[in-house]
Amino acid sequence: MQASATLAPPVDARPGTEFELPIEGMTCASCVGRVEKALKAVPGVQDVTVNLATERASVVAGPGVSLPALTGAVERAGYSVAQPAEDDRPAPPASHPWWPVALSAAFSFPLVLPMLGMLFGQDWSLNGWAQWLLATPVQFWLGARFYRAGWKALRAGAGNMDLLVALGTSAGYGLSVYLLFRHTEHGTPHLYFEASAVIITLVLLGKWLEARVKRQTTAAIQALNALRPEVARVRTASGDVDRPLAQVKVGDLVVVRPGERIPVDGTVTEGASEVDESLITGESLPVAKHPGDKVTGGAVNAEGLLLVMTTAIGAESTLSRIVRMVESAQAKKAPIQRMVDQVSAVFVPVVLALALATLLGWGLWTGDWERAILNAVAVLVIACPCALGLATPTAIMAGTGVAARRGILIKDAEALEIAHKIDTVAFDKTGTLTQGKPTLVALEAAAGHEAQLLPFAAAIQNGSEHPLARAVLDVARERFVAVPAAHGVAAVAGRGMRAQVKGRDIHLGSTRYMNELAVDLSAMEAAASALQSEGRTVSWLADLTDAPRLMGLLAFGDELKPTAAHAVRQLKALGVRTVLVTGDNQGSAQAVGRALGLDHIRAEVLPADKAGIVADLRRGGDRVAMVGDGINDAPALAAADVGMAMSTGTDVAMHAAGITLMRGDPSLIGDAIDISRRTYAKIRQNLFWAFAYNVIGIPLAALGWLNPMVAGAAMALSSVSVISNALLLRRWRPTSAPS
Repeated sequence: MQASATLAPPVDARPGTEFELPIEGMTCASCVGRVEKALKAVPGVQDVTVNLATERASVVAGPGVSLPALTGAVERAGYSVAQPAEDDRPAPPASHPWWPVALSAAFSFPLVLPMLGMLFGQDWSLNGWAQWLLATPVQFWLGARFYRAGWKALRAGAGNMDLLVALGTSAGYGLSVYLLFRHTEHGTPHLYFEASAVIITLVLLGKWLEARVKRQTTAAIQALNALRPEVARVRTASGDVDRPLAQVKVGDLVVVRPGERIPVDGTVTEGASEVDESLITGESLPVAKHPGDKVTGGAVNAEGLLLVMTTAIGAESTLSRIVRMVESAQAKKAPIQRMVDQVSAVFVPVVLALALATLLGWGLWTGDWERAILNAVAVLVIACPCALGLATPTAIMAGTGVAARRGILIKDAEALEIAHKIDTVAFDKTGTLTQGKPTLVALEAAAGHEAQLLPFAAAIQNGSEHPLARAVLDVARERFVAVPAAHGVAAVAGRGMRAQVKGRDIHLGSTRYMNELAVDLSAMEAAASALQSEGRTVSWLADLTDAPRLMGLLAFGDELKPTAAHAVRQLKALGVRTVLVTGDNQGSAQAVGRALGLDHIRAEVLPADKAGIVADLRRGGDRVAMVGDGINDAPALAAADVGMAMSTGTDVAMHAAGITLMRGDPSLIGDAIDISRRTYAKIRQNLFWAFAYNVIGIPLAALGWLNPMVAGAAMALSSVSVISNALLLRRWRPTSAPS
């Protein structure tokens, strides 16, 4: 999603551009369906998702689609598009003023007072005209919003909650006016002004409460946005200068004093300190930073002065990307929402038909048209498409929000919904279960190659960013080894490297690679097996200039992450099977598997084959999550039901994954599955209650067993209860072990 596409100037959108339109005037799930239908009717629109909880429409537009065309479609459907904010930060959901609720309650209370007096044997009834004076401003002034929204829906050939409220309360009010004039000379008849006024008051109260709790579902986004400093202190030739963040450029040196938020993503060039990254990564403990370490904008510098070289700003910063990812997840619909949309599309017409049937049925059967009207009013008022529309998105917003605060970024609602079904987790080894910082622990040269093994191995890997290459080069520097120049360096995918060193054809790589090159390893196989049984990764160096000749082996050690064992135990407690899928040798993989208690090991797997193993697991009936951090893991991440990428790895892996773990802690995997299961449980609970309100309430109202005022209270309560239930997810706490 591109922030720049949000209400852009009126120019044609490029193919695949995504517009984010803030929609004003939506009140229920039926409104969502109407806005989606209107936008999809615009030629060139490829996809539309409208979210009632965030009150936003995401539109993927093809060539020739302009913003005015989309805005016009929304307006023709009876809604409006809000103006963009000054900056790129999304505004919180609009707050509804409290005074209409208070004023409506003040007008309605005297109308309800006689009912209270009856409990004490008192007659506190008001004159009919006094009742009319109190009820009229509630009906046509404070309740005008229902008429306006209902009329727009009717004009667009559809219906919504406002239309139901407007029709229901108008019927009760109209019946009371008719009875008042009919019996004006024969005392005050029993009127129903209190029913229409109280219904409007209760619905206004429900909407006000709904707006309040809905704002809490966006708390995660607002908290992340609050981390963005407005000003950065930039070091220049003439001294340190405070500049607005928008004027800071990549390459600028930014001074961060103790206690300040780091304004940009960058690399520490001077100073040492500890940095609190808890609101970004979920890491509870401060992280030590020294020259060469990366820092993230929004984190808090503790006690030291840091000089940071800017590497990313604005929309490209880590914090901005996190906010966009959370917004995207909250805006998209979960697959289960499609069923709700189908119900909502026919909900209002069905309710109107049931109300008409109730009116005619009671009127024709009993002849008591007064009772028939009241029962029809109760049917109209109890029906609540709001709860249906809010059931799923509010749970997703709360779930993705609390997950983001704990360092788990969920890309979309579909990933969140699928993750609750995961029963198998496939791990990459290096960088996922291990630290990803291997060290060279053994060098064993074949006879006659003692002086050449380390220099040639360093030469072929000089300039490589691979962790194993860095380990070799570190040892070469420590031993002051003269590294010769290498020419024609080339990587052999999934196998190793080759190059020309001092005129020799040198190859470095795995056992599989050596076997393919017909290199005889028998002289050192015993030593290699012993090292592999200790969990070491073995690489071989060979000279193929005249004939394949073994020069020696290099053994690397990579420590397990401190939380890896806890992560596996946590997954087993959730009933999830664990599989290790690694390109490392069998001995090293088995050692890791034994140490962690993994269920299944697949070793010596080529990068291209990882995706095939994941696909095989899925074909066997497993719901698979793949966890990795490297470029070679990207195909497997995409092939899994849900891909989970460590943010400590490559951007390619994170783009391919549905879930990003913001710190290199494998125990976040279990937490991601846990919050997914809890969120999906909330969705099911919300949908149950939303349907239950209507399935139980509408028949009771049609049978005359439900007072219109009680129906109004139930309708107002339904939306509030659904959102409040979703907000219980904010109490979720991860079970991950402390780092």
